[in-house]
Amino acid sequence: MKSPLLSLPGAVPAEGVDEGVAAHYGDLFREQRALADGTGFVDLSHRGVVTVTGEDRLSWLHLLLTQHVSDLPAGEATEALILSAHGHIEHALYLVDDGTTVWAHVEPGTQEALIAYLESMKFFYRVDVADRTADVAVVYLPAGSIAEVPEDVVVRETAYGRDVFLPRAQLEDFAAKAGPAVGLLAHEALRVEHHRPRLGFETDHRTIPHELGWIGTAVHLQKGCYRGQETVARVQNLGKPPRRLVFLHLDGSEVHLPAPGTEIRVAGEGPDGRKIGFVTTSVRHYELGPVALALVKRNVPVDEPLVAGNTAAAQEVVVEP
Repeated sequence: MKSPLLSLPGAVPAEGVDEGVAAHYGDLFREQRALADGTGFVDLSHRGVVTVTGEDRLSWLHLLLTQHVSDLPAGEATEALILSAHGHIEHALYLVDDGTTVWAHVEPGTQEALIAYLESMKFFYRVDVADRTADVAVVYLPAGSIAEVPEDVVVRETAYGRDVFLPRAQLEDFAAKAGPAVGLLAHEALRVEHHRPRLGFETDHRTIPHELGWIGTAVHLQKGCYRGQETVARVQNLGKPPRRLVFLHLDGSEVHLPAPGTEIRVAGEGPDGRKIGFVTTSVRHYELGPVALALVKRNVPVDEPLVAGNTAAAQEVVVEP
């Protein structure tokens, strides 16, 4: 869905999966500083919005999600995954319950597949699942923001800021009061700084939660059965994941950032060395310079100098080997 905020001065549209909102409004580093200072807002209205209502909503979701939500207090934010039978990540949900309804925002374009799966698992449970993307937009306010939120609007509050589930009809009025507008690239830069994985960026068809550090934040290890739990338990108790998420400090003298998917090799092995991973997200940070998230083989030494394509890279541990 194309956001009306693309008509704001300086708006440059995002591309790819994030098409429909602004990548930036003309000054990437200023926009990053605004978020870091707790000012401005980010238009995330391209993200999918799904609701679950009904008496059994929490107990039912508890059976399907990796997170413990059967007793989720109203207003408490959490995040959860849906895994395949083999434990691979299929969906990531960012949740809050308002006392009568569970609200979740998900990656753009994934809501239809998510709803189809949820509908297939309803059985006799008293729940209703709805796609609210057409009438509800997600807006992000950074931690420390004093922007006013309209009454009767659902808010998901975390340590990183607030996700506001705003009626689409109010999006332009909200923007006029909550400015300055900040583009998605600034939001992504701070996400990378905080080592936060994103479905479809840090994941591929075989990613398991342990590789990205989602154990604890999105996966509860003491809850009951859910699809893919066997893999989670086996890796947790008996082994190690095959890959691990790392944060990379990139050579700042390079003009271009290594694109997602760029192969990573050990620097000392030269250009023909073995591939040991790939870049998942790369950004220019207003303080840290060029940085990236990447997946590498678990047994790569944490102090090993790396090369992402032709760009020298130094590791910072996110997931322990």
